[in-house]
Amino acid sequence: MTTTAAAPRPLTILIAAPRGFCAGVDRAIVIVERALETYGAPVYVRHEIVHNKYVVDSLREKGAIFVEELDQVPDGVPVVFSAHGVPKAVPAKAEERGLSYLDATCPLVSKVHRQAERQVELGRHILFVGHKGHPEVIGTFGQVPEGTMTLIETVEDAENFAPADPENLAFLTQTTLSVDDTAAIIAVLERRFPTIIAPKGEDICYATSNRQAAVKAIAGRCDALYVIGAPNSSNSLRLVEVAEREGTPARLIQRADEIDFDWLANVHTLGLTAGASAPEILVREVVDRIAGRFAVTEEMVETARETITFKLPRGLTAA
Repeated sequence: MTTTAAAPRPLTILIAAPRGFCAGVDRAIVIVERALETYGAPVYVRHEIVHNKYVVDSLREKGAIFVEELDQVPDGVPVVFSAHGVPKAVPAKAEERGLSYLDATCPLVSKVHRQAERQVELGRHILFVGHKGHPEVIGTFGQVPEGTMTLIETVEDAENFAPADPENLAFLTQTTLSVDDTAAIIAVLERRFPTIIAPKGEDICYATSNRQAAVKAIAGRCDALYVIGAPNSSNSLRLVEVAEREGTPARLIQRADEIDFDWLANVHTLGLTAGASAPEILVREVVDRIAGRFAVTEEMVETARETITFKLPRGLTAA
């Protein structure tokens, strides 16, 4: 008598949209690829171009060499600055050495840089809401003279900050923060300092906001949620926090081989999204891996459509 294997258990996967690559990440990757086509390998990249190992490894295979400091770049080769932005001293040093460089800083981060310069020119002290040590924060602080900007990481920081001149303040924020956490910090700053100058438009970028809203839209229907992204990716970590705040257990994974099937033992509806640095190929990889164990039904839940694109830098276009 033959026995038949049990049919795989049904599992619904709610896939958030928007997810994955944003326009700034897409532009940064294209800049490295075009630089390799234009100049040939190697092309040096200061810091990970975006926070995703798959992307970095793929570009490395094509001839990109990733370094942390400009000192590691030899003379006579092109260098690309990452999407997170760099302090002013970095391009200045590149020019001093006669290096050809391409700036892949996301235009929305560059917008924050320009606002920081403007507020300091107007004599205001800036409160910058962000995470200590993140490349974007380091890059933004490097746009203005030391001592003209203070980092605010928490509501407690906002409550405790004691300015020399409470009437002459402005605030800016990192582009990849939690929308809800940032709103709470800004509420404290505006309560304590009613004349504080807010940024023109929202500093938190459209992609960060959209991905968080998409997670909120599916979290209530999920038993658990996976976020595909790197552990050093701010926007990916925020997606985990957003799901957990909605009461849904969530985990960050980089690739399909990190899926914990024991964690899915009692899950009937799984949410899935990807941070702004994670390519769609990794989403498909995860779905395919899960489909090897379960009878998967996919459902796309779209909360917004993204049509934004950014131009490539002039230097690269000319090259």
